[in-house]
Amino acid sequence: MSVQDLTTAEFDSTVTDHEIVVVDFWAPWCGPCKGFAPVFEQVSEDHADIKFVKVNTDEEQALSSHFQVRSIPTLMVFREQVLVFEQAGALPRGALNDLIGQVRALDMAEVKRGAVPYDSGDESQSAQ
Repeated sequence: MSVQDLTTAEFDSTVTDHEIVVVDFWAPWCGPCKGFAPVFEQVSEDHADIKFVKVNTDEEQALSSHFQVRSIPTLMVFREQVLVFEQAGALPRGALNDLIGQVRALDMAEVKRGAVPYDSGDESQSAQ
């Protein structure tokens, strides 16, 4: 599956509709982001069942602010709507593939016992 650009408007449905979502927060002026882009694309091709998306922090400032992205590139991985990994900095291909293997191997029942599910901040969907 190829990498897709993601906007704030599409973020919630993307995280909700896919079991695993790998997000690259980047900017066009960022040298390390440009270096990481081909690696991210290659790894997305290795894992066709996973959703790989890129968020342009210049264009999607609200989303970057919501996730408190302070440096780029920043990589986040959601599994079953839970943020299971977050790290600033580019990863080499092998490390990213290894990370995906670790995410796949997670016992999500155990993770969910101690995790806070993704919350878009949308007040209209408050607990009932």
